[in-house]
Amino acid sequence: MTDVVRVEELYKTYDGGVTALDGVTAGFAAGSFTAVMGPSGSGKSTLLQCAAGLDRPTGGRVFLDGHELTATKDTAMTKFRRGRVGFVFQDYNLLPSLTVLQNVVLPLRLAGRRADLAAARAALAQLDLADRTDELPERLSGGQRQRAAVARALVTRPAVIFADEPTGALDLGSAREVLTLLREVVHQHGRTVVMVTHDPVAAAYADSVLFLADGRLAGSLSAPTADAVAERLAHLGDRARAAA
Repeated sequence: MTDVVRVEELYKTYDGGVTALDGVTAGFAAGSFTAVMGPSGSGKSTLLQCAAGLDRPTGGRVFLDGHELTATKDTAMTKFRRGRVGFVFQDYNLLPSLTVLQNVVLPLRLAGRRADLAAARAALAQLDLADRTDELPERLSGGQRQRAAVARALVTRPAVIFADEPTGALDLGSAREVLTLLREVVHQHGRTVVMVTHDPVAAAYADSVLFLADGRLAGSLSAPTADAVAERLAHLGDRARAAA
């Protein structure tokens, strides 16, 4: 399968000499659901931010949907990202002054495209939010807010959806709903999802898991189970503590 996202020899060093990424090379295939995991400080969120074009690496190259983001100026990168990348965050990032429907079509408006209200309403209906389109986010439960965020991520028909701890603020039932939805986005609609999570149960919804430790790749796991992921994370955590 073709990689929709590929990072090559990715480095990221912050002020003070802290190295978050240390030569990471990885690819995320079209139509795949990948969880990215690792101990605290392993570089998993930094990898997502660099791969999505939200942050620039110190060194290396990032390719997204055939374009090299690391060779693109900031303005052009922002425009490209708005049209080809969807985001789902732990804190939803819904604007409180906009209705659910207005939040969903916002990426289209920011990208200078016509807001297809009918398509947005249809997406919300598929996510059991047909009767909440005119509500403000504060009137929705956490699970409903995250489903609205998924609808917003899908509205531009992105090449890839990046999800950063999308179930971190949800109860168990709502988390299961959102994870099932993300899996359907991949397997029924052919989208690509890259999800950062600390939860082995959440990772088990993915097709594969990519592990990081100390900013470097530390292995992968196909067809993951929660127990297998937890065991691998415990091993990585032991290594991190031993090195400290």
